[in-house]
Amino acid sequence: QLRLVESGGGLVQPGGSLRLSCAASGFTLDEKAIGWFRQAPGKEREGVSCISSADGSTYYTDSVKGRFTTSRDNAKNKVYLQMNSLKPEDTAVYYCAARSAGSTKYDYWGQGTQVTVSS
Repeated sequence: QLRLVESGGGLVQPGGSLRLSCAASGFTLDEKAIGWFRQAPGKEREGVSCISSADGSTYYTDSVKGRFTTSRDNAKNKVYLQMNSLKPEDTAVYYCAARSAGSTKYDYWGQGTQVTVSS
């Protein structure tokens, strides 16, 4: 069974950091482009970052550039989202998703992990 599982969410004060993990089972993550998405209450889901399968190039939405970093650990079959200088507006459920190279459709989604930034 193909699965993605996120972990690492929690409650953090503004300015703090969290590292989210996305673990895969049933397939190897380095064969897929991995995207991170988030959805805040009452808002549409938005793309946060993406890391390619081919060369590991990364993309970030403007609101997180310079604060968030996504990376792979192929030996552990995991992708990470390091989030620094967190702001209250980063509060959301964060999801990782996988798509095949060259495709625009994300085929596999995790269940999400809650990130709350509050003092």
